[in-house]
Formats: sequence, structure tokens, C-alpha cells
Amino acid sequence: MEEEDQRKVTDLVMELVRRLLSQQNPQNPTPNHPHFSQSLRYAFRILSSRLTPSVFPDSDAIAESIKRRLATQGKSSDALTFADLYTKFASKNGPGSVNNKWAVLYLLKIISEDRKNAVNGMDSSVFLPNLGLNDDETGNDSRVFNGKENRDKGLKNGVLLVSKGPENLREISFREFENLVKDENDVTEEVLVRDVLYACQGIDGKKVKGYISENMNSFPAEDVGTVGQAFCAALQDELSEYYKLLAVLEAQSMNPIPLVSEKASPGNYLSLRRLSVWFSEPMVKMRLMAVLVDKCKALRGGAMAGAIHLHAQHGDPIVHDFMRRLLRRVCSPLFEMVRSWVLEGVLEDIFAEFFIVGQPVKAESLWREGYRLHAGMLPLFISQSIAQCIQRTGKSINFLRFCCDDRGWADAATEAVAAAGVTTRRGALGYGETDALESLVIEAAERIDKHLLDVIYKRYKFKEHCLAIKRYLLLGQGDFVQYLMDIVGPELSEPANTISSFKLAGLLESAIRSSNAQYDDPDILDRLRVKMMPHGTGDRGWDVFSLEYDARVPLDTVFTESVMTRYLRIFNFLWKLRRVEHAVIGAWKTMKPNCITSHVYTKLQRAVKMQFLSTLRRCQVLWDEMNHFVTNLQYYIMFEVLEVSWSNFSNEMEVAKDLDDLLAAHEKYLHSIVEKSLLVERSQTLYKSLFVLFDLIMQFRSHADRLYEGIHELQARTVESSSNSQDKNKPRKTKDKSPEPGSWVSEGRKALTQRASEFLQNMGQDLGALATEYKSLLEGFLALLPVQQHIDLKFLLFRLDFTEFYTRQHANV
Repeated sequence: MEEEDQRKVTDLVMELVRRLLSQQNPQNPTPNHPHFSQSLRYAFRILSSRLTPSVFPDSDAIAESIKRRLATQGKSSDALTFADLYTKFASKNGPGSVNNKWAVLYLLKIISEDRKNAVNGMDSSVFLPNLGLNDDETGNDSRVFNGKENRDKGLKNGVLLVSKGPENLREISFREFENLVKDENDVTEEVLVRDVLYACQGIDGKKVKGYISENMNSFPAEDVGTVGQAFCAALQDELSEYYKLLAVLEAQSMNPIPLVSEKASPGNYLSLRRLSVWFSEPMVKMRLMAVLVDKCKALRGGAMAGAIHLHAQHGDPIVHDFMRRLLRRVCSPLFEMVRSWVLEGVLEDIFAEFFIVGQPVKAESLWREGYRLHAGMLPLFISQSIAQCIQRTGKSINFLRFCCDDRGWADAATEAVAAAGVTTRRGALGYGETDALESLVIEAAERIDKHLLDVIYKRYKFKEHCLAIKRYLLLGQGDFVQYLMDIVGPELSEPANTISSFKLAGLLESAIRSSNAQYDDPDILDRLRVKMMPHGTGDRGWDVFSLEYDARVPLDTVFTESVMTRYLRIFNFLWKLRRVEHAVIGAWKTMKPNCITSHVYTKLQRAVKMQFLSTLRRCQVLWDEMNHFVTNLQYYIMFEVLEVSWSNFSNEMEVAKDLDDLLAAHEKYLHSIVEKSLLVERSQTLYKSLFVLFDLIMQFRSHADRLYEGIHELQARTVESSSNSQDKNKPRKTKDKSPEPGSWVSEGRKALTQRASEFLQNMGQDLGALATEYKSLLEGFLALLPVQQHIDLKFLLFRLDFTEFYTRQHANV
């Protein structure tokens, strides 16, 4: 259907052109004639033009204008005839009538004005061929326009001949000169003006081609986002103003350009010089818009706003004002996103234009992974620090909303708006108001972050939970740890696969009730649990036992799974150290001087006595060295590492301004403990050497127990041997029982002494070998301490070797 309508329109235009041409020259109007084809293209170019008349489309007003014009020209009868015809024309409605009556009247008026202009001297070649002009209408002076034949009469050998008659005025000479110039030039100024106006609409003229409009039309119209849509709307408004100017200029171009001989008049005619003045500012804007469209084709959102912002840094006031006006429109959606995010925590970004990107995550990962900055979408007029502040503020609101189930942030946001002096309505912020934006963001961030920390500290008792972790996972509650180790020791000595976690949980509960831990908050104690780590077939309970702390939402934002894994590593190290300390103390309880040792010493022979004293002395000296090492290491860990790190962490908690500061302070606290406790990667050699020393100390505990068990057995055999000697002098009432073969008593006192000598000799050798290995490992451990990066590890060396005993010993070797 559309193709059929288009064909009808084409046929009507062709018929109109043919009739107009037939009135001037009946021989021309054949479709194959070049003049007909040229006129037809010209007609289509006019009909496809986007120019609109500069008058209001009122058919009655046009009709009145035509009647007044006819009346002023002395054609009253024609005016009455026109009024009668117009009344009949206007009353026609329905099928077969003309809908756009105003356009028909306007066309007739323009054709009439064209005839008048032709009479007054305008070259009719710039328009469609008009109705024929007879000599009666033009008068005798029309010889200037009567064709080349008349003009040739005044020319001789290229010289203009002017007679001295009264009609040969100076202005006629100028007109003859003008016609001569028109004959010598293919393009007149009127044609160029009209072509320029067409080109400015994107319509190709005879000599001028359009470019700007084609470049504008190449901008993608769909899926450009809200910022792109605002950019398109701003461009459309500028183009609308541009087309209004073209409409005014088109109206002026209809007026003839005065001749050189005529006096300068302020008439609304349009020459190329005047056109260049009119287009001086619009062309700057159009070229700039063309550049912006070309630059922003592949951009969106904040990246598009930043690219446009680069062109606003210009010294030309016209360009600067135009770009600020354009950017205020373009950045309006972006500033609205900032306002919604900072004050409401709402991320309205359907087309992925904002410099903050959200992604679905679990509640414990909301703060760390839920929102991130997209540097590619950050416009240049928003600094990195303000962007981070914007991100943190909206993130704090969502953290309070989803993780803390809190609504107090709304009051904080309202206070921030009042303090910043801005309104909460849409469009309150825009480009060029960076100071107001920064003020709003800073005020909102300060109040919302403060409210968030208050909720974390007071409602969720963050400090109390941190202290509980220090007491139980970092073994800071001494009485609880000591009692727990005493009651779980026998159970943990069994193979790991035979230990019941329920029984260990009961022992943990007993340790809590039997220590000052029972006075802690029940919520904290409920979070403390026993955890058995994965184990192999040869592992003992000591190797797999650990404690864990259940950090729930929102505390699991700080105590994440990876953080609790590091706490577990620290607990295992401290638990091993406490076990070694417990073993050293247990060895001392076994080795302390007692009457049994003294009694055995008095009953032994001289040679065995010296051997006995040598073995005891070696055991005591080795215990002293191990006790010195364990005591100073324990002091270093508990006071130089844990307490100092806790003190620094407490101070940083007090000055933290937002949750990021709190997370950074806790991360620093945990890293300090891990680094000073030799748990970092670069301290693995030192860490392994330390655990070998721990194993040697546990071996020493077993050797010491075996030595004193042997001494106790020797004392018992000595007493039994003495009793048997006394019984020999008494009469036997019953038959003695024969002693067991192979026992010390059965072999008599001599055999008992020999067995004691062998036992002490073997123990002395074992202790000597253990002492040698321990000394070698300890010297290697001390040699590694000075090369460690952390200064506190060098202080550990000073504590272990404050008398320079090991240094002098190593020098002597």
C-alpha cells in the first residue's frame, strides 16, 4: 500500500512539473528532455527538504493576506473573486477534498511572489520555471531581461556600449554588467545560498554536499543507556534550534539580493556573506557535536560522560558554555545514580553505566565482594578518592540493611543531606556542582559509617568477641588452658581415630565450669567448640585437637573462613607450645629432689653412685636448658607478640572511622601475630627447626620419666633385697617361695648392682645423645634468628642468649 501511494505522489509531481514547463515552452515537457529531468530533481529536492515555513499554518490568515495584497494592488475584483473561491474551497470536506488547505494557499502565494521577484529583476533560474511573463507586464525596460538576443545588441567585441539617451541610466548599466557576469558564471549567488541551506539539512545541492547530518545519523539510537539517551536528547534539542534558524534563513533567502548599484538596505535578504555570519556560531557547535558523536559511538555511561568532559576544557567561551550546557544534560542520569546510591543504597543501573558494579554474593561476602569499582566507567570529573567514598557509603547502607537488619541509616542520610545543604529531589545535583557532590558524599559517608560502627560495637559486641577469641583460641585465659590440658591430656594421648569428639566437648564444658571462663557471656561460650582436624592412621589426639569459634552474621564479615583458618594455625602453634611447656613442667615434678632418690643413692656402691650422680646431673642440666628455651619462647609469644599486637589493635579500633578501617586493623593485628610467630612462608625453615626442638623436648620428657621409673624400681628392689637379708636370720616357719628367674632379687645384691649400672649407663648414653642433638638444633635455630626481617625475632635471640652463653660456646667450637 505504501509503494502505491508513493507511486501516486511521484506521478502527481511529474504532472505538476510538466504543466509548469508547458506554460513556458510547449516543446520541453517530455520526460526524456534534460530540462524536464533537471526540473523534476529540483522539485523533489524541495519537497524532501526539512525546512518549514516561518509563518503559522493558518489558512484563514493566508487567505486574508492574499486578499489584502490584491486590494492594495488595485485589483478589488480579483480580491472578491478570490474570497468567493476560498469560501467554496474551505467548505469542501470529506472524500475527494484537500486536507492541507493551508499548504495549497501558501504554495499559490509563493508562486505569486516568485512572479513579482522575476518582474523586479531576480533571475528566475534559481526557482522552478514559472508562468510565462509577457512584455506587457514587464514594460519597455524589460529589455535587460529579454534574452541573449537583446543583450547582444549592447555588446561589441566584449565591450559594453551605453548610449546617452535618458533611459540609459547608470543602474541599467549595472544590470547589464550583472547579466554579463551571470552569463560568464555557471553558478549564481542565489543558487549557492540555496544549496548551502540544503546541505545544512543533509540534502545534497548542485555544488555543495552535506556531511554533518550524515555523521549525526550514524550515532546508535538503541541500547545506548540512560546517559546515551540524555546525550541524544541534548543533541536533538541543539538540532531543533539549528533547524529553527534554517527556517528563518530559508524565509530570508526568498528575498532578492540587491544589485551593486542599489543603495544598501536593511532588508531581510540573504547573501553568502550574511550566511557565513549567521552560521559562524552554529557551525562551531555542529562540528563539535560531530566530533562528540564520533568519539562516543562505542562508549556508554560514565565513560561517555568522561569523554565529553575532555572537550569541555576549552578556552573559547562559546565552546565552554555549550559544553557545560550539554554536559549538564548528559550527566544528569549519572548524578541521579550517585544520589540514589549514597542516600538510599539503591543501584539503578540497568544498562551497566555506573562506575559501581554489584554482583550476587552470600551475606558474609557482601562487604568484600558484593560491590566493586569499575575504573573504565569512572568519569574524569569524579576523583578516585570520592569514588571510593561513594562506593563505601552505599555499601554500608546495604550492609546495614541485609546483614545487620538495621534501618537507622535513613536518619543518618537525612542528617547528611541537611548538613550538606542540598535537596533529595531528583536532578538536584548536576555537572559543574562537584563541590556540592563531594560535600554530600563526605557528610553521608561520615554519618553512615559512624552508625555502622556503632551497630557493630554495641549491638553485635565486636570488641567482646575479639577478646573472647584472644582468650580461648589464642590461649590467653591461663587457668582455662591449664585445666583443659590437664583433663584432656590422657584422652589426647590415644590414637586419633579412637577419640570421641562428644567426650572432648564434655571435657571442654568441664574446663569452662572449673575456671573463670564460666563468668563470660553465655553467647560467647556457646560459640566455643571442639574441632577435630583430618587425621591419618598414625596421628594421636594431640595432633588433631583444636578449638573453633563460631562467628555469625555480621561478624563473619571480619572473621571470614580464611581468617578463621589463620586463627586455627595460630592455635595449633600455641597449643603445641603449651603442650611442650606442660611436658617440661611435668618433667620437673618428676625430677625434683625426693627421699626416694636419696635413699637409692645411699644404698648403691661407690662406682654406681658416681654413675648415678652423673646421669642425674646430665638430666638436670638438659632440663634447665630446655626450660630456659621454652620459658623465654613462651614469654616472647604471650607478651611480645600477642599482648603488643592486641594493644595496637585496640588502639586502632578506637580510631577506626569505617568498616574498612576496622577490617584493615584486624588484618594488621592477625598478620602481626602470624609473622612474629614464624608462621609466614619466609620463616618456614625456622618454624620447622622449632618443631624439631619441640619433638626433642617431648622425647626428653619420656626419657626423664623412664629414668625415674627405673630409679623407683631400683629403690623398691633394694628395699626388698634388704628385707630378704634380714629374714635369713629368722627361723623359717614355712617354705620360702622361690624368686622369679631373671629378676633383680633372684640374682642377689651383686646382680642388682650390675643391673643398676647397666640401666644408668644406657640412660646416660641416651640423654647424652639427646643433649648433643638438642644442642646442635638449638645452635642452628639461634643462627637463623638474626637473618629474620622482623625486629622482634631478633629480640627473641637476645632473650634466649642474654648471657651470650651460646655465642661464646659457638665461638669456641
